[in-house]
Amino acid sequence: MSPAAGFVFALCIVTSGVCTWLLQRAYRRTRARLLFWSALCFLLLTANNLLVFVDVIMLPQVDLSLLRFVMSLLATGVLIYGFVWDL
Repeated sequence: MSPAAGFVFALCIVTSGVCTWLLQRAYRRTRARLLFWSALCFLLLTANNLLVFVDVIMLPQVDLSLLRFVMSLLATGVLIYGFVWDL
């Protein structure tokens, strides 16, 4: 894997982490429940991006694809739950 790929994966982790932080900060200020569910979703997506980095760059011999799939499924499920039951 090229060094550029590691840099791109790291940028994805940072970007989703910043989105998590901004959504969480907005939720604390406004207490809008959809912001809470969105922040939780992005927190799980940040963890998923971290798992992608570990899986592809740090430990290419270990297959973490099932764990990555479960993490993204949880993130999507949290956001759908927020859309359906909290709006």
